[in-house]
Amino acid sequence: MKNSNTPKLTIVGAGPGDVELITLKAIKALKSADVVLYDALVNEELLQYAADAEIIFVGKRFGCHAYSQDQINELIVSMAKRFGHVVRLKGGDPFVFGRGSEEIEYAQKFDLETAIVPGISSALGVPASNGISLTQRRVAESFWVITGTTSEHKLSKDMALASQSSATVVILMGMNKLDEIVSIYQNNRTDDLPVAIIQNGTKDTQKKIIGTVSSITKLVEEHQLSSPAIIVIGEVVRNASKLTTYFQDEFSEEEFIFQNLNFTI
Repeated sequence: MKNSNTPKLTIVGAGPGDVELITLKAIKALKSADVVLYDALVNEELLQYAADAEIIFVGKRFGCHAYSQDQINELIVSMAKRFGHVVRLKGGDPFVFGRGSEEIEYAQKFDLETAIVPGISSALGVPASNGISLTQRRVAESFWVITGTTSEHKLSKDMALASQSSATVVILMGMNKLDEIVSIYQNNRTDDLPVAIIQNGTKDTQKKIIGTVSSITKLVEEHQLSSPAIIVIGEVVRNASKLTTYFQDEFSEEEFIFQNLNFTI
């Protein structure tokens, strides 16, 4: 393992999952790393760019943490002071529910040099890769990106506000709150509002279902979708330029077209 001597932290966004959606600047940072601390949602193929670095998994899944956030903060500082350049590799963009700002602030308290490499957030990249335009003329003038689970393990209060608007709503980390989300929309909007759920977006293992507020919970159960997944709610889902391929193996072409046009199963 090399040692660059200067204690430094670079927070790097790894993108939504497809290895080709990482930036050139991110690859450059990985190649210069002495230590890489990577999260659960990072595609491990990206670690090949840090062949000379010490690689440490610090990922968190629902109910299971390899390290607590406080331990990660301390590890960043100790590794930087011992080895030099620490790359903190995070899925998506590190400043979109990635706690990147917290880690930067902690590192700066110990006089570490810091840098940030943005990444493509799954909130943007996953819908786009599936033909869902978050904004669209005469359909949606804005969009919300909301966490489905706050630090208190509750649904964000912003969900109620968002559900009352005509904006597209993208929910990250929301699968465990799907019933609650559906209930809010049923109270504030219409049952036939389109909903897309995309699991493992942009990866070869991606699954996608399209339904409505009234049907999506049943679809998730039938097709066994789970985290990590994003939820997209809004009229733009109805106008997606690419229909899901998930159902194509299960239905005839006629059934496939009919069900996607009506967003029911």
